[in-house]
Amino acid sequence: MDGRTGRARPELVIFDCDGVLVDSEPISLVRLTENLRRIGVPIDLDTVARRFTGTSMTSIMAHIATDYGVPTPDGFVDAVRADTLRAFDAELKAVAGVAAVLETMPQRRCVASSSDPQRLRHALTLTGLLSHFDGHVFSASMVARGKPFPDLFLYAAGQMGVAPQACVVIEDSVPGVAAARAAGIPVLGFCGGGHWAHDRAGADLLAAGAVHVFDEFTRLPHLLETWGQGTESLGT
Repeated sequence: MDGRTGRARPELVIFDCDGVLVDSEPISLVRLTENLRRIGVPIDLDTVARRFTGTSMTSIMAHIATDYGVPTPDGFVDAVRADTLRAFDAELKAVAGVAAVLETMPQRRCVASSSDPQRLRHALTLTGLLSHFDGHVFSASMVARGKPFPDLFLYAAGQMGVAPQACVVIEDSVPGVAAARAAGIPVLGFCGGGHWAHDRAGADLLAAGAVHVFDEFTRLPHLLETWGQGTESLGT
């Protein structure tokens, strides 16, 4: 515990997956955009990235039906998932520096992602990261409401036996930051993924309530080590 603030350093680090552990968002957003256009949704990649990054397919398709009047065709979600997994096989990589950080960080950790369990485990296995989480991988399909609601992060903390206030979430999306804040868990925003535009990197996450943002994964150990010493000690 830090003597000046009284805030204990986090017992549990909860990682989002897409855009945090694996650089999947540029791939999945392209596949989603192309598949939505295939069923008649007049939408472009920038709009998909802005509106749906970090959001579950259930929520995405509900928005598409409401905003564009296009209902979800039978088999569409499964087809998008299969298309995305094929693209992962050809293109997916871990975010730079992730494996080395996970090898040495002392804190307990888990994954809490909007992705469905098959895609989530496939991505972590493909990039060699699954073993770093000892089976502690949680999907939005395990709770009633996905991000930006707090259900998934509260579920993950509960399954790990750690109080929300003793956790920290690592997130790359505004819905993810909002979900963590609603769960009473502080957030570090990661803006080093390939989907972030340089002119807004980090600003959206800070506006949503992230304590701090960082764009190189190798900075995470320092941020966790100095946790509770005030944001001025975290660096920029």
